[in-house]
Amino acid sequence: MSSPGSGIFSGFTKLCKGLAVILVGGHVVVQLLPISVTYLALIPARTIPFGWNLITAGYIEQSVHGVVVSTLGLLFMGKLLEPIWGSKEFLKFIFIINFLTSEKYLYMPLSGFHGVLAGFLVGIKQILPDQELNLLKIKVKWLPSLMLLLSIAISFFTPESATYLPTLIFGTYIGWIYLRFMQRKPESKLRGDPSEDFAFSTFFPEFLRPIVDPIASIFHRMLCGKSEVSSASQGYTLGGSPLLGSDPIEASRRRERGARALEERLAAEKLAAGRNSEEPHMDANDRV
Repeated sequence: MSSPGSGIFSGFTKLCKGLAVILVGGHVVVQLLPISVTYLALIPARTIPFGWNLITAGYIEQSVHGVVVSTLGLLFMGKLLEPIWGSKEFLKFIFIINFLTSEKYLYMPLSGFHGVLAGFLVGIKQILPDQELNLLKIKVKWLPSLMLLLSIAISFFTPESATYLPTLIFGTYIGWIYLRFMQRKPESKLRGDPSEDFAFSTFFPEFLRPIVDPIASIFHRMLCGKSEVSSASQGYTLGGSPLLGSDPIEASRRRERGARALEERLAAEKLAAGRNSEEPHMDANDRV
C-alpha cells in the first residue's frame, strides 16, 4: 500500500536516476577501495597523467552525508530542471559545471557533486525567482545567496566544511556565467539570459546593488568583453529594438514556463497521492 506522500518521491527522470546510481556507486567504490581516490578525485598537482580526474572528481563523494545530500539534491532539483531544459542541456550543464569548477589546493584529494548542486540552485533562481517556499517564507531567488552565506558561516566553526567553499562558490558563479552568457535557446537561436532580473547584483540585497553593479561591470568587461561583441554581432539588438531572447519579455516567458511546469508537477503528485489514498477504501469495499 502506498502512502499519501509517496508522490513526492516519484517522477524522477531516468537520467537523474542514472546519475544518482553513479554517485552512490562512486561512493561505494572509494569506501571499498580507498586507493581509488588517488585516481578518481581531483589532486591538482597530480592531474597529469591522471587527466580523467577532471571529469570523474565531480561524481565522487567521499562522505556518507555528502552522497546523501548530492543524490537527493540531484533527484529533486533535476525533476524540476530537466523537463524545462531538456535532457541534453541538463547533462551538458552538469558536465560544464563539474569540469570548470576547479580547485586551488595542492596534494589534497578533492571531489564531490556539490558544485553542480550550487549551479542547480542558480538555474532554479532563473526560472522561478518569485516562487515562495512555504516552510521558509522566502523567495526561490535567494536560495543560492543563502546557501553561500550559510556555508561561509559554518566554515568558521568547522574547518572541514571550508574545503567545500571553493567548489560551492565556483559552482554558483560558473552556473550563473553559463546561464547568463552561454546557454543556447532553441526557440530564439540566441545564447544566455541578459535580463536585469538575472544580473549578478541580484545575488545581493537591494541596498548593496549600487555598489555591486559598478564592480561587476568592470569584471564583466574584463572577462566577457568578447562575448558582448559576439552577442552584438549575432543581433541582440536591431535598430535599438531588442530581439527575441534579449529583453525582459523572453525572461518573463521563461519564468512562466518554469512556474507552469512546477504547477503541473505538483498537480500530478497530488493526483497520484489521491489515487493511492483511495485504493485501500476500494479494496475494503470489494471485500464486503
